[in-house]
Amino acid sequence: MSEVLSTFQLRPGQEAPAFTLPDGKGQSHTLAEICEGKRVTVIAFVCNHCPFVIHLAEAMASFAKDYAARDVQVIAINSNDVENYPADSPQKMVDFARQYHWDFPYLYDESQQVALDYSAACTPDFYVFDDKQGLAYAGQFDATRPGKAGEISGNDLRKAVDHVLQTGEALAQPWQPSSGCNIKWKAGNAPGYF
Repeated sequence: MSEVLSTFQLRPGQEAPAFTLPDGKGQSHTLAEICEGKRVTVIAFVCNHCPFVIHLAEAMASFAKDYAARDVQVIAINSNDVENYPADSPQKMVDFARQYHWDFPYLYDESQQVALDYSAACTPDFYVFDDKQGLAYAGQFDATRPGKAGEISGNDLRKAVDHVLQTGEALAQPWQPSSGCNIKWKAGNAPGYF
């Protein structure tokens, strides 16, 4: 499996691109509605079949549970081409979320426009926004990867979120890029940042 890195195309302070997306059951959600009243929003581009996502799936559930009481909202978005990758279909998203105890929205970006708006490149790819929806961090969950030694801690993402909660400011760069499988683009959708 080859690793693709985060692009860092969104700049610190840049506003989170708005979206309206369905979940795996077809219910529509907007970024504004999900994040209303939240101090921090974490957006993760993921999918069901990627070994890099599966590697972190349980830890993502723990992270979301740990930070929910601190007004931190986690949102997962699947932008993969499900026609060619049926394991990432909306119904299987529901099953995946149930299997890994994801109690946060898991949304389907069928057009792939949201992934393009965020310049997302890999699964998983993490973005942290402050209470004004300004980018405060982008990068990895932690340094672990499938098949490599080390305990999954989420320490990079936790450090970034803790910093925003304590200071209201973006975490200073450099940010370590996330890495994982490339987003499975539909024909003609692949962006020029690879």
